[in-house]
Amino acid sequence: MEYTPLQSLHETKIHGMITFPYSVYRGNIPVRLPSFPLHWHDDFELIYCGTGQIQVTLWGQAYTLCAGDLTVILPHAVHSIEQAGQNSGEYFNIMFHPSLFKGSEDDLCYDKYVLPFLNGEKNMDCFYPADSSFNQTVTPCILSLLSHRKDSYSTHELLIKSNLFLLLHYINQYSTAAAGDSHSLQLSYSRLKNALYYVQNFYDREISIHTAAEQCGFSESHFMKLFREFTGMSFNAYLVNYRLDLAAKQLSETDFKVIDIAENCGFHNQPYFTRAFRKKYKKTPLAYRKAARSG
Repeated sequence: MEYTPLQSLHETKIHGMITFPYSVYRGNIPVRLPSFPLHWHDDFELIYCGTGQIQVTLWGQAYTLCAGDLTVILPHAVHSIEQAGQNSGEYFNIMFHPSLFKGSEDDLCYDKYVLPFLNGEKNMDCFYPADSSFNQTVTPCILSLLSHRKDSYSTHELLIKSNLFLLLHYINQYSTAAAGDSHSLQLSYSRLKNALYYVQNFYDREISIHTAAEQCGFSESHFMKLFREFTGMSFNAYLVNYRLDLAAKQLSETDFKVIDIAENCGFHNQPYFTRAFRKKYKKTPLAYRKAARSG
């Protein structure tokens, strides 16, 4: 049985247009989707919580965002968005590609203020509560971008670009040079992405910790330690969670039998699949399908 897996871990989608790689998305968890799984991209991203609560996990560290709180996702950073407990939350993703700031071939400003983030030479804190200095400084830019998010390609290009350049200015002001040990850890984390790719390609097969560690060139013990730091969960928990997300997607989008979906997603024990699914989604697979279709 063939089925398209979850979205690519390395998101390569162009946000906006090639000539204007910028976009703003509005999300609502769990109303529009239950979660947005681990992924990374080449864009800068700001996640702004409008109402309620959401959880953003970045490099394995989970942050709960309330109304007005903000996270800054630098290019290549591995992150996800989930429901915060039983709470729902509306949020906005402001996405802009580094190329938006590049002028001529030898652009000194681009080399000085953008490249260090792409090369891992600069870093910054990612979570900024509503009352923090950085948050209050950039909030006017963010609110302006949100208010014009539907007409940014028609009449407000200069306003959008001015806000984005101002955001980049503040991001640079609040950033620091990456410490040597921090840069080394980031390189190790990058190697762990191979394990995530392996799960994406072979989720329907038995995957041992030994096999996953082998993909990254680590010993099993070192792999397990780094993977928990990297994702915030054990490798086995990540594998089960990935399979469950895929099963939920198939339940809502296909007419496959539940037993076939379980097998297709790597669950070869039907009672275990049902228990694990109920624990994550608070519903049996059939009840989840019915709710998804009626919703």
